[in-house]
Amino acid sequence: MTKESISASIAVTDGEIAKVVLMPGDPLRAKFVAERYLENPVCFNTVRNMLGYTGTYKGKKISVMGSGMGIPSLGLYATELYNQFDVDAIIRIGSAGGLSDRVKLRDVVIAIGASTNSAYGSAYDIPGYLVPVADYEMLAHSAEAAKALHVNAVVGPVYTSDHFYYPRPDINQKLRDMGQLAVEMETAGLYWTAAGCHKKALSILTISDHLFTGEALSAADRQESFHDMMEVALETAWQTAE
Repeated sequence: MTKESISASIAVTDGEIAKVVLMPGDPLRAKFVAERYLENPVCFNTVRNMLGYTGTYKGKKISVMGSGMGIPSLGLYATELYNQFDVDAIIRIGSAGGLSDRVKLRDVVIAIGASTNSAYGSAYDIPGYLVPVADYEMLAHSAEAAKALHVNAVVGPVYTSDHFYYPRPDINQKLRDMGQLAVEMETAGLYWTAAGCHKKALSILTISDHLFTGEALSAADRQESFHDMMEVALETAWQTAE
């Protein structure tokens, strides 16, 4: 029997959605993760080509689904997964542009929290500024998993931007000076949404390009070569799942 979200953005036509969901921006990366890492993956969503799959990893059910680009797109899917499909935890697996000398191409970044230029958090009507942060238990599991897998993972703050092409070229140096490891477009929205829904979230990122060295991965590499990030995320999901 089909279960559909109120907005008709998610329609579970086969299988089910697990309690823990990995969420890349690119739906084709969701397909790659499902087919490469999950046992017996079943596609549960094809609405708007935002592919979603559920399978098992080391005996536990794990789902993976695309979010699209930017906070508004991720916020829609994350809210529906949390509130309408009873998901407990979402782990973003995405790409980011390096800012700090502490990170290099293909390094994994585990985001403690996310500063942002987005007004998305104003909807929660908190005096001052509500700082969106990761679930600590999930963050600790991911750091332990990275160490066990011998993955070079850097834990620290990231910056979430509503602009991919920011009109002020000086902003990257300012963010770098303030200790931001990398810039991307979704983490703050995920952390805010999780807090608002009283659920868990973590963002694990791969440095796909560095804004100060000029190095960059190809589109194909971004889709299929983020194995370290994916394995850390899967181990974290396994620890988080019941």
